This record gives sequence, structure tokens and C-alpha cells, in this order.
Amino acid sequence: MKKCILIAGALVALGASAASAAGINLSWADCGTAGTQNATFACNANSGAPFTAVGSFDPPAGIAKFLGIAAQIDITTDQVNLPDWWKHGSAVCRGTTGLATSFDFTSGPFTCADFFGGQAAGGFAYDVGFGTPARARFRIQAAIPAGTEGPVAAGTEYYAFKANFLRPKTVDAGAVLACVGCANPACIVLNEIQLFQPLASGNDPQIFNPRDRQFVTWQSPVGGPPNCPGSTPTQNKTWGQVKSLYR
Repeated sequence: MKKCILIAGALVALGASAASAAGINLSWADCGTAGTQNATFACNANSGAPFTAVGSFDPPAGIAKFLGIAAQIDITTDQVNLPDWWKHGSAVCRGTTGLATSFDFTSGPFTCADFFGGQAAGGFAYDVGFGTPARARFRIQAAIPAGTEGPVAAGTEYYAFKANFLRPKTVDAGAVLACVGCANPACIVLNEIQLFQPLASGNDPQIFNPRDRQFVTWQSPVGGPPNCPGSTPTQNKTWGQVKSLYR
């Protein structure tokens, strides 16, 4: 499992409440309907631009002091066991160079609202074999500095994160062997985005339902991979519980 440290300022949280009127999206290259559902790759190079899955959210009403997000993503393929190409971490095939996150949208895309304005810091954890050998769970977290919080408006779609899937170890390169499985169809599901505010607000809602579409596919045939968009239930968390995953 890969663990990255998140510098989250002075964030603390109470229990979360589920949001029913809001929604979340996941798309390739841009937010929501401005992005695409499927990505394809000839699996013939170890370098080149990353494949970027963009998470976004439409918040519920009443978020006056937004500070940060935590997101959970499930990745499955058409295989009984998760292929090596989808195994990220220090002790597995793809190592630590095949996956990255970003929260900076100052250079685009510009379709949705950017509350972070380049100020957010974040990190991620990636669990291979989460619950079953066929799945990985990708957990993402980000926050702006304490004192820079502000309102987000219901009915507006905001950028949350970029999940960058990079190309290293896709093909053999001398002594470095390829990680097999790039060509297998995969399903990437955004289970939830939780929004965080300061302690006094007492309101850190989790958003589960899609605004437009909360999953993307990889190398997808017509109809998509089996059981896409299958996902697993998530549980309410406090900000302190989420931070503990990165220690």
C-alpha cells in the first residue's frame, strides 16, 4: 500500500452527514459531461502524457466554509485478480512512478469552478487487493490552508482532483520488465467525495450519488467491463479518521 503524507493545516472534523441533493462526477480529461467516459491506450510506450481522471462535485446547500475533500475510488478489471499494471506501491509491479494526484487547475481545464485556485495540498493512498484480489481502492485527500476557507454554491460543479495514471513499466525496457494488464478493460468508480469545513460548522457532508456519471472506463469494449460501475459501500468518517490513513 502506498501512503503519502497530507499537510492539511489545522483541519479537524465532526461526524459526517450524507448529502442527498448534491452529486459527484468522474470523467477523463475534464469535469463531468465536458470529459469523456472511456480512455484507450495502445500500451506501447513507457512515456508520454498521463491519462487524467478528473473528479468534481456539486455541493449541497449550506457549505459556507469549505476547506477540503476526501475521495474514494474503486478500480476493477475483467480479471479474477487485479493485473500487475494496476498494482501501484513500493512493493508491487508498477512501483511508485505510475500514479500521481494533483489539485491544481490554474492551467486548465476551465469548464468547472476552481475553488482551490492552486492553493490545495494533498496526498493519496492506494490499496491493492482491497476486500478482494480483483480490486484496488484509491483514496485521495486535499485541503487549502486554514484561514482561506469560503463558500461553495449548490448547483455549481467544482473541480476536486486530478488522478494521473502514468505509463512507466508498460513495455519491456532492457532490465525493466513490463507490468502486464494494460490492455485489460477496467472500471474506475468514484464512490464518494466528502467535503470538510472547520470544527465549528459541524457539517462535513459525504456525497455519494452521481451528478451526471461517477465512473470512467479503461480500454472498454461496447457495454463496458463486467459489473461496471460496481463499487463497494463506504462509511461515514471524521477528518481525523481519514488523516490516520496517511500516517
